Amino acid sequence: MRADRLLQLLHLLQRHGRLPARRLAELLECSERTVLRDMEALSAAGVPVYLQRGRGGGCVLMEGYRTDLSGLTTGEAQALLTWNGRDAARELGLGAELGTALTKLAATVPAPALAGAEALSAVLVVDRRRWFSAVDEVPVLPVLREAAVAGRRVRVRYATPGDERPRTRVLDPYGLVESGGRWYLLAAQPIAGAAGEAGETGETGETGETGETGEARETQVRSFRVSRVEEVEVLDEPADRPADLDLAAEWEATRRRFESGDDQRVLLAVATDVEQDVRRLLGFQALPGTVRGRGRTEHVGGRPQPGVLLEAVVRHRRQALALVLGLGGDVELLEPVALREALVRTGTAALAAHAEVSSHAHAVHPDVRQG
Repeated sequence: MRADRLLQLLHLLQRHGRLPARRLAELLECSERTVLRDMEALSAAGVPVYLQRGRGGGCVLMEGYRTDLSGLTTGEAQALLTWNGRDAARELGLGAELGTALTKLAATVPAPALAGAEALSAVLVVDRRRWFSAVDEVPVLPVLREAAVAGRRVRVRYATPGDERPRTRVLDPYGLVESGGRWYLLAAQPIAGAAGEAGETGETGETGETGETGEARETQVRSFRVSRVEEVEVLDEPADRPADLDLAAEWEATRRRFESGDDQRVLLAVATDVEQDVRRLLGFQALPGTVRGRGRTEHVGGRPQPGVLLEAVVRHRRQALALVLGLGGDVELLEPVALREALVRTGTAALAAHAEVSSHAHAVHPDVRQG
């Protein structure tokens, strides 16, 4: 709309004082001719703008002219203009809107406060990615956002780890949560029968399908990782969302169920050479404050070598298995015995899967293309 463009033009000139018509056309995504017409409209409305020709000229706003100021302090401007969630807004499909809003806001901020916000931006980088982890692709996130805001039920195809193919589910969206650089849909799905396996976030009771009559006897609240949602269809049905729902409290309860669902105490014999590496890895994988030294040992991995005994409570059994397998003979899992037996089975299966390849130096898996 032209009114929005006029406001953006005024805001840009308030911030910069003077800009070439070509640059304004780029920022406003219009033609230079349109910029010149908008300058005439602002002038006719009593705004002191004018065109200055020659080198260093352009579209100019009279020095000292300001619209209604926000009165923001430097700290307030830093909070609003720096911690703005640009990545999250882009993934939600609101990146352009956020950029426009920040431009408008910056134009109303007093010069000293704006300078403070720009100084903080120059020395601050916010990186939501996890170490050694690819960025989640979430192309369906804008559709889920619209469905949640509109209070509409959705039908999704969701790829649960371990399933041969994605499953179709009908969900009542409660809301979206961004945690650790990953997006989750918190939603309820009607359950028409007995509970099954634990859900992705550790809840008891696998979500099921509605019965043939479409009537569910109860609902199960779960979190669904958005990057695993392959398709979304917004249904012409209202979502069954509790009127008094506290999304933050519901998410916190979901986290607690997940984090307390599979804790595992382990005792490791760790070779001295890799002790610091193991402690660093346990810093990510163990519950806070649970990594403790339990003395020294002279045998690690079935052979004489100096080492230490470390005890920890890891969040998942599979994390302990991956840690020990990844470091080979430099780490030995001593306790619990059941997990040690699971480690032997996992290692044996991995060895069997790779034994044939290791016996043929140039063997290539049939699904791997040769360059």
